Amino acid sequence: MKNLTKAILASGTALVMLAAPIAAVADYPEKPVSFVVPWPPGDLEDVLTRMIADDFQAKYGVPAAVVNKPGGGGGPFPGAVEVANAPADGYTIGSFLIAVPVVGPNIGIPELNPDPFEPLGTFLTYPFVIVAGKDAPYDDMAGLAAYAQENDVLLGHFGAPLVPTQVTKALAAKMDFSYASDAAFDALDCNTLASGDVDVINTTLQLVLPCLDEVKVLASIGEERISLTSDSPTVAELEPDLNVSLWNGLFVHKDTPADVREKIIAVAAETMKSERAQALAAETGALVYWQDAEASKARISQDIKTMGVIDGLLK
Repeated sequence: MKNLTKAILASGTALVMLAAPIAAVADYPEKPVSFVVPWPPGDLEDVLTRMIADDFQAKYGVPAAVVNKPGGGGGPFPGAVEVANAPADGYTIGSFLIAVPVVGPNIGIPELNPDPFEPLGTFLTYPFVIVAGKDAPYDDMAGLAAYAQENDVLLGHFGAPLVPTQVTKALAAKMDFSYASDAAFDALDCNTLASGDVDVINTTLQLVLPCLDEVKVLASIGEERISLTSDSPTVAELEPDLNVSLWNGLFVHKDTPADVREKIIAVAAETMKSERAQALAAETGALVYWQDAEASKARISQDIKTMGVIDGLLK
């Protein structure tokens, strides 16, 4: 009798479970999505990430916005830390410069070491330039190197540990000179040179476009020449060992589900093909494209090796 009673109860329980509604699994995205940019608004990575956010919102019908979290060019990258600490669910996406995955794990930021991120893809190579004022007594890097042998030259940059700064100083070391002093600035534009605070700056071309006729572009940092300054050589042309580009990409926490990643990638890849994104490229000299996750991982690996060479030059 006891066994019969147990069988009846078990059958009843099974029927109840079958009759009960099955809880629906939430389909991503179902709530607002944030794209975190660890820099102030206005530069190319910010503009393009806003395009991605707009397209994401249009495609999936949920609010999507860029959140700017600036904080020190050489770290501590509070925006990257915020993405690292957020749940790995695709609702907090990082739009990161090369510095975050390549430099971030090595400068004492606990949340970034070991690297918690994986790339979804890269989409921008900055037109990054080494620039002097129009009245500078040199026209190219060779002239700067000769001038610096007898004169103090002051360098302005966005942060000592950052890739453009490291490349700029390594190029000087390769050319047998050094900057007398250097300093980090939140903005490096036409006014920085006009003020006389520094003699040379490394910055994105966009920030000096308004005064391009009033400056000298000594070199660009990247794999190929910038269309708007095609007469100026790349650092890689001058010194092949320093071949590294200043790129930006989308990153998520390593534990983010594959299907979530695919939905973000689908939007970002289409955005980069859009007329407005390609028009921005033409206007600024930037390279705008979509490089997939595997190619981006390989790029990061190579950049880490190149930065190792640069680090050796600067020790």
